Amino acid sequence: MAKNTETAVGGTVRVRLVKGLRGVQGRHRLSVKALGLSHINDVRELKDSPQVRGLINKVYYLVRVEE
Repeated sequence: MAKNTETAVGGTVRVRLVKGLRGVQGRHRLSVKALGLSHINDVRELKDSPQVRGLINKVYYLVRVEE
């Protein structure tokens, strides 16, 4: 049986960058870039998947998740 990784609400997640990247580890900068965020208050609506959730968890202190 296949596992359903999508949420009940459309299967997307909105991510907003709330802190700047100055003084942040290089890997964390790359994670933010992989999420498609570049400036403070940038918002992206991404498909809710384990890969995206992993990136969000890595930079939890820089982003806000708006379900």
